[in-house]
Amino acid sequence: MTGTGSDTSLGQGSPGTGSRREGPFRVGLVGYGLAGSVFHAPLIAATEGLTLDTVVTANPDRQRQARDEFPDVRFAATPDELLERAGELDLIVIASPNKTHVPIARAALQAGLPVVVDKPIAGTAAQARELATLAEERGLLLSVFQNRRWDNDFLTLRKLIAEGNLGDVYRFESRFERWRPELKGGWRESGDPAEIGGLLYDLGSHVVDQALVLFGPAATVYAESVVRRPGAEADDDTFIAITHTSGVRSHLYASATTAQLGPRFRALGSKAGYVKYGLDPQEAALRDGERPTAGGGGQQGEKEWGVEPEELWGRIGAGESPLTGGGTPVPTLPGAYPAYYAAVADALRGTGENPVTALEAAAALDVLEAAHRSAHEKVTVTL
Repeated sequence: MTGTGSDTSLGQGSPGTGSRREGPFRVGLVGYGLAGSVFHAPLIAATEGLTLDTVVTANPDRQRQARDEFPDVRFAATPDELLERAGELDLIVIASPNKTHVPIARAALQAGLPVVVDKPIAGTAAQARELATLAEERGLLLSVFQNRRWDNDFLTLRKLIAEGNLGDVYRFESRFERWRPELKGGWRESGDPAEIGGLLYDLGSHVVDQALVLFGPAATVYAESVVRRPGAEADDDTFIAITHTSGVRSHLYASATTAQLGPRFRALGSKAGYVKYGLDPQEAALRDGERPTAGGGGQQGEKEWGVEPEELWGRIGAGESPLTGGGTPVPTLPGAYPAYYAAVADALRGTGENPVTALEAAAALDVLEAAHRSAHEKVTVTL
């Protein structure tokens, strides 16, 4: 996308994709649930050049929670109230329920503000592309928070593939599995299509995005999607098989009903395979109140951000199981969630690229829509 600098079509003075302003950029955050409080607010605050200015929540408990950590933050009760202050802000981050992503993003772009949207950006690829067109017309940044591109295991696997350590990759297995036999309630488990709930669009957004980044566009999609837990309405156990145009086959699992967890990644190539168990530690650290230092990473106290212990490293090798000592341990690269917002700040300054574009998110939604159709019609879908 090309930008028009700080002189947007509505004259708000907010930075576009071609802006040369240094900041600090004032951020309005819509939503302070899990996504807003655990991921976005701490990472925004840790990014040089970004300032968390306003949080949109009418919930008194969430307001107290936000003010405890960010004493200078302001509040707005609704997105409309936030957008009345458009001239006082430089970026809107949307971390509210999935069904609100498109209307809030559209309104923010129309108000002349750059936007970050949590995944999934929309319920359909067509909606994502419409937003991308609007952002391009306005010369504004529109980015999608696909934080799992900065998971430690993904960064490590991407490096191994780029360096040719696996040879030609034939098959890629990715599992985002959990054991949650009891329902938690809320919109994420709703069967109402308008809510865009279920694991296909939740964890599926991550595993599909990662597969497309690693191996390129999808040619065909096959999926199985099941509702297993008593009382559940939305899919809680989903499998997606992608044949990429590159010839690689990706087998992707997203489940809340897995009593024994499989490897997070298993990538099999002509020279070797890489197997990695366990989840990146950054989400757990953020949930526990640990924070990356201001400036986008580094350490909190004596603990380096995103680093996992050696016993959790994956293994690379051929002909043996890593569970019986086969292969060689591979040091896991540090996870780097702060790098996403650092890249957003650079894009706002006009000194860097959008880290995740809406068109990339639309390509992932093409796969998710195909997977939904495949599971319901019991067919393989050609894209």
